[in-house]
Amino acid sequence: MVAHKTTSIMKILLLSAYDAQSHQYWRTGLQKAFAEHDWTILTLPARHFSWRIRGNSLSWAFEQSETLSRTYDLLIATSMTDLSALRGMVPSLTHIPTLLYFHENQFAYPVSAHGRTTVEPKILNLYSALCADKVAFNSQYNRNTFFVGAEHLLKKLPDHTPLRALQSIKDKADVLAVPIKCIDEPIKTSSNKPCQIVWNHRWEYDKGPDLLFDALLRLDKQLQPDSFTLHVVGQSFRQHPKIFDKIYNQFSHRIGQWGFLKSNNDYQNLLHQSDIVISTAIHDFQGIAVLEAVAAGCIPVVPNRLAYPELFDADFCFDSGDNQAESLTNALHSRILEHAQEALPTPPMLQHLEWQQMKPKYQKLFDETLAAFSSDSVI
Repeated sequence: MVAHKTTSIMKILLLSAYDAQSHQYWRTGLQKAFAEHDWTILTLPARHFSWRIRGNSLSWAFEQSETLSRTYDLLIATSMTDLSALRGMVPSLTHIPTLLYFHENQFAYPVSAHGRTTVEPKILNLYSALCADKVAFNSQYNRNTFFVGAEHLLKKLPDHTPLRALQSIKDKADVLAVPIKCIDEPIKTSSNKPCQIVWNHRWEYDKGPDLLFDALLRLDKQLQPDSFTLHVVGQSFRQHPKIFDKIYNQFSHRIGQWGFLKSNNDYQNLLHQSDIVISTAIHDFQGIAVLEAVAAGCIPVVPNRLAYPELFDADFCFDSGDNQAESLTNALHSRILEHAQEALPTPPMLQHLEWQQMKPKYQKLFDETLAAFSSDSVI
C-alpha cells in the first residue's frame, strides 16, 4: 500500500449524512479553520431519520458517484454516515484515509425519540466505527456511552458477537470537542432590569421542557413578576411537544423572546443581553447551545450529568437526581437573587474551546488518520 504523506494542502471529502444544526456548526467552522485545504462537502437534510440513517449510502452512491470517485487525501464523515455500505458501493473510498466524527451516538439517545425502536442505528454506528481509520467523539461522555452501549448490545445478541471488535475501536478513538466560534469580550449592562434567562435548545422532548415547566411553576410562586424574564428560543418544528404551549400560556407575563430567531445577529445579541442560560436536557453530548451562551457571558445552570461536568465546575451544575425540579428551582432562585444584588459570578472561561486553540488538535487528528491508514493495520 502506498503511504499517504502529510501535505500543506489536502483534498478533503466531508460527508454529513444528517446535517442537523450542530453538524452544520461544526463543519462550517472546520472548513473555515482549514481554509487552506480543498474541500468537497456532501450533505443530506436532517429529516426522515430512519430513512436517512439507513439510506444515505444508497442516495450518495447513485446520486454522487462521480464526486465520490474522485481522488482525495482525507475523508471525514459524521457518525450518521453509513460508511460500511457506502464503501461497498463506491470501492474507491476504501483507498482514502478516513476519520469518523461522533457528534452523538445512538446507544445513548433516548429510546422513544423519532420512534427509534430498532437496533439498526446502533449497528450502523458500530460498523462505521470499525471501517474508519480514526474515530473522534465530541466529549468523554459521548465516548463512554458509546462503548458501554455497544458492549451491552453485543452481549444481548444470540451468538458470533466478537467483543474484541470494540477494543479495535477503542485503540483508534479520541475525544475532541466541537470548537466554538471566536468571541469578543462580553459586555453586560447594569442589572437594573429583570434577570434575563435564556433556554436555547431544540423544541423537542429530549431537551427536557417538562423540567423547565416544573421549575417555572415553582419560581412563579416565589418571585415577583419583575424579577426575571425568560427567553425560549432554539430550533422549533411544525409539531412540537404541547408543554411549550403550556409554558407560553401559563407564564406569558415572564416571557420575553419566544421562538426561533432566524437572524444569527439577533440571536447573538440576545445571548449577550442575557444573564443566565439553562439546560434541562435529557441528553446532550456536548451542549453547543449552552457553550455559545456562556461564551457570550451567561452563567450556566446545567444538570450534573451528561457532558456538563466535563465543561463546568460543580457550582454551575444542579443535582439531577430524584428532586431535580426542586434543585433546578433553587439554583435559579439563587442566581436571580445574585443578579439583583449585582453579585453574579464570572462566567466560566471557554477560550480553550475556540477554533484558534483547537485547530492544532484537529491537525494532529488529521495526521494520525493519515498515519493509521498508511500503517495498513487490520482488525
